[in-house]
Amino acid sequence: MRIHLSSVFVDDQERALRFYTDVLGFVKKHDVPLGQDRWLTVVSPDDPEGTELLLEPSGHPAVRPYRTALVQDGIPATSFAVDDVRAEFARLRERGVRFTQEPLEAGTVTTAVLDDTCGNLIQLVHSEQAAEEETPAHRSRRTR
Repeated sequence: MRIHLSSVFVDDQERALRFYTDVLGFVKKHDVPLGQDRWLTVVSPDDPEGTELLLEPSGHPAVRPYRTALVQDGIPATSFAVDDVRAEFARLRERGVRFTQEPLEAGTVTTAVLDDTCGNLIQLVHSEQAAEEETPAHRSRRTR
């Protein structure tokens, strides 16, 4: 069993698509019209057949209080693995991304938290231990 799809609720799917592709560097995988909304997913360019992130419309009444509580408490909606948190922080800050947490080291893990402009906090994370344990197959797929 493996994770196929994860989602984040977004206020505006078009704005989210621009942010997740043009700023963060993901690539669009699916864009299927569904009435006023879309089935809109992005994937890592390093793993186009990997886990998809659904940019889910935030219209359900439970979404607003849920996301508001998470943001108020500084809790990220999801987490993205990166090779170098400090380098990504610098790159994204240059592109105008607002961070709510600058890079923070906690043992073998370094994290930073950004605002995705669509109602969510997103954590960037690098784990030295996970990088050391990475399999050769995963490493070669990531570096293609």
